[in-house]
Amino acid sequence: MNFNKVFALACIAILVVLTACNNNKSDDNANKAVLDTVSLSNKNFALAYQDGDKIVATSIDTMKQISFGGATDPAISPDGNKLAYTLSDSVGNRSIWIADMENKSQGKLQVNNKNYYQAMWSADGSAIAFNIFNNKNLWKIGVIKTDNSGYIMLDSASKINVYSPTWKNEKEIIGQDLNNLYTFDLSGKLIDTKPIAGLIGKDFSIASSNSFFYTKDGQKLIFNAGNTDVLGGLTGPSEAVYVLDLATKKVTRISPKGINVPYVFVTADDRIFYSGAEKPYTQSKIYVSDLDGNINTVVDKGTHPTGALK
Repeated sequence: MNFNKVFALACIAILVVLTACNNNKSDDNANKAVLDTVSLSNKNFALAYQDGDKIVATSIDTMKQISFGGATDPAISPDGNKLAYTLSDSVGNRSIWIADMENKSQGKLQVNNKNYYQAMWSADGSAIAFNIFNNKNLWKIGVIKTDNSGYIMLDSASKINVYSPTWKNEKEIIGQDLNNLYTFDLSGKLIDTKPIAGLIGKDFSIASSNSFFYTKDGQKLIFNAGNTDVLGGLTGPSEAVYVLDLATKKVTRISPKGINVPYVFVTADDRIFYSGAEKPYTQSKIYVSDLDGNINTVVDKGTHPTGALK
């Protein structure tokens, strides 16, 4: 389904605007989003994505949409009722906020840090993992419950950077440092380390933005990575989405050749959302695929998609 075309005919459009941050205030005093007075009760959203300098949450039929100007890193909750996003202030501080699209409340995740971003919901919607920059100038993974209790920084004492957290299951979180894939439990303990090249081979290049997702049964690993494709007009390496069968070690490409895919997100029910651009690489579309590579286009213009559960 073409979301943008259908939306042109939509009868309900809800606009949420983030007012500009006061340059003389810290991000603790950043202005909140201003939700309108339209009731959103029982109107679940299915997809959130970036569209230029705003983020958009939409229902599956696009009859309902909400836009947030000035926000980044959209992350829709598994039930489709909440939206987490990153706000940045005038001096570069970043923080994560959550808007409840049902009762219109919104608030900042209370983490004692000036640089935490890119929320990733647990499958049951009770907790959020995110990237956080610690006082030792290292990137770590933070985890906090959505009621602002139970905050912990995983593996806080080590000297390794860890990027792009995702949930392996309700009790384990994974991240990578360009060379290794790490698994942590929710107490913050590092419980497993696997060399990435040993998993997927040496023909891929890994950036800090590349994410790895385990399938629901834990038998496959979905990821995006740089490859050896030569795409004329593209600056930097081409990236694509792949699925690794952990039993057979077979890597299968999901996204087609000719499309550069810098972002992938996998729902807890194993749907693969990704954004990618074809030559001339000026406009990115959003696609959804199953594990067998059956792909549909869902948005004609957008990046950084996240999806709710069905």
